Amino acid sequence: MLIDPKEKSKSLLRFTTAGSVDDGKSTLIGRLLYDSKSIFEDQMDHIVQSGKRLGREELDLSLLTDGLRAEREQGITIDVAYRYFATPARKFIIADTPGHIQYTRNMVTGASTADLAVILIDARKGVLEQTIRHSFIASLLDIRHIIFCVNKMDMINWSEEEFNKIVINLGKLVSKLGIRDAHYIPISAKYGDNVVDRSENMTWYHGKTFLKLIETIEIEKNKDPENKRFPVQTIIRPHTKEFHDYRGYAGRVAGGVFAPGDEVMVLPSMLRSKIKSIDMFGKTLSESIAGDSVSISLDDQIDISRGDMIVDPDDLPAISQDINLMVCWFNEQPLRIGAKYLLKINSNESGCIVKNVNYRLNIDTLEKDIENTTVRMNDIADITIKTSKPLFFDSYRKNNITGSMILIDEGTNETVAAGMII
Repeated sequence: MLIDPKEKSKSLLRFTTAGSVDDGKSTLIGRLLYDSKSIFEDQMDHIVQSGKRLGREELDLSLLTDGLRAEREQGITIDVAYRYFATPARKFIIADTPGHIQYTRNMVTGASTADLAVILIDARKGVLEQTIRHSFIASLLDIRHIIFCVNKMDMINWSEEEFNKIVINLGKLVSKLGIRDAHYIPISAKYGDNVVDRSENMTWYHGKTFLKLIETIEIEKNKDPENKRFPVQTIIRPHTKEFHDYRGYAGRVAGGVFAPGDEVMVLPSMLRSKIKSIDMFGKTLSESIAGDSVSISLDDQIDISRGDMIVDPDDLPAISQDINLMVCWFNEQPLRIGAKYLLKINSNESGCIVKNVNYRLNIDTLEKDIENTTVRMNDIADITIKTSKPLFFDSYRKNNITGSMILIDEGTNETVAAGMII
């Protein structure tokens, strides 16, 4: 299949949807795909038939993304649903995330790779706890662009006054969180007002429709840092006649630009060498940039293992056993000070213990609670850990790949937390 050069050159925008239960996240995406003619006939037939089985009289576009049977029966989103679509202006990958508090971890997963967050608010209810929670998580994950969609405007008689009240409250939240770029759109996802086409019911709104905004918004690319970082995932030794002496270190470039001839340092050994070649699928590259999956070979035979990192010797990451991080706790069992966990950062693994909970975030007030520091499922907290060996890392805002990690319960192998290094 040939790819249209114009299609290939389009920019890609990854965005996530969030909000409280029944705010209409899945309906918004369904409406967006339906009105932009991005749904195939068989998908449409499937939605109609599913709606009939569930006794829905009207077309329910939320069924397009709610793929699990339990989701359709309960009318909620449980798992993260990813959808791809494109317009003449841009390509999009959407992560539709759950609204229930107990599925906050799914929201964290869906938002972790997003450039933009779309947070829905029920016009009848205004700013709720989940609005604050999801806005904070978006800011914590360094998502610098947020679109607040005030949905169900049809249920408040398309009131400009009520919309403005909600925008004032959202503005206070945006200011408190230090969100750099926020937009506010009044919509009705059910009927399509201001989703793809302008609303005839809200002529007082003069901003862009939702589709027009996501097509034209300029994204500040904070996902491709300049600092050279190459976490090694595996060692390639073909042992063939053609490549008998080849030893390559394979992984994904986490930051910066690497090129043959560059002087590099390998962590944790601190040994230096120069890049001999950079290979990808049988091709030798003149350079590799952040996001490229490549194999790097060096001039010197250095002992390098999975979990090591190749960096610029003049620009090293932090190296320490004491790490301060913000965590979103996923597990039903509370976090315990002194407990041991397995830590994974990129392909590097280490044991660690929780030294201290510095504070737990009060989601209602966004204040630091230093008295009630019991961290339960879906809580967000600032903690300090000590690892069993020195690790090399950056702050999350400097590099979201080398600055993020997960904690795993060694007994059950469950992921108990996601952490962003401060």
